Amino acid sequence: MTDAERALLAFTALLTENAYKNSPEEVRKLRDAGWNDDQIAECVYIAALFAFFNRVADGFGLEFPGGDAFQPSSSPQTA
Repeated sequence: MTDAERALLAFTALLTENAYKNSPEEVRKLRDAGWNDDQIAECVYIAALFAFFNRVADGFGLEFPGGDAFQPSSSPQTA
């Protein structure tokens, strides 16, 4: 994985976990890593869509087909 990809994933994690902490400095880090504004916007749109879909599914009480088949066996943060 490249440094640019790591920067993009860190930004996506920020948007997913603490979007209110985003700042122009965070976006500048992506530009400095080589991402252009169109690519950054696409990242934001995709992260927002996933959050939207998850909240809609949770709001309607939808579950994954097959139960926990798609759930990871352990969290990377706790493994």
